[in-house]
Amino acid sequence: MNAYQLCPQRYFEDFELGEHFNLPSRTMTDALFAAFQLASGDNHPVHYDVEYCRALGMPHMLAHGFQVVIQTAAGAGLFPHMVEESLKGFIEQSSRFLAPVYVGDTLYCRLTVTELVPGRTTGVLAMRSEVRNQNDVCVMEGTQRYLLRKRVPGSSGD
Repeated sequence: MNAYQLCPQRYFEDFELGEHFNLPSRTMTDALFAAFQLASGDNHPVHYDVEYCRALGMPHMLAHGFQVVIQTAAGAGLFPHMVEESLKGFIEQSSRFLAPVYVGDTLYCRLTVTELVPGRTTGVLAMRSEVRNQNDVCVMEGTQRYLLRKRVPGSSGD
């Protein structure tokens, strides 16, 4: 490990099924909604007009699905620091939205290793992404896949 790395480096074969990576919690604020609207260009009032939402019977503004997905970005945790030397690519993402997220909700995200598919020199690591709110309701679940290098035979760590 060099002086600039936050944690020891890991390669495909260093991961185990069922291993968890918790991400920092985040409370969805008006400011986060405004920033997402600005970045996404989505101009539907359900995402930025609280009175419009209340007229539809919602308690506050409704988060855009992608605003929820980005809470599962592995970069918010230690995973990308662990694979700085082995990561070849983030190759797939899918998600299902199970419950609404509103301004004021606090989200708790977890990534769990669910599949390890070895290749000759690389492997695909699949992780289940899960987002729960402050009431422990699962609001989103999905899958992320990463292509990682295997250790070179004879290299340190073998």
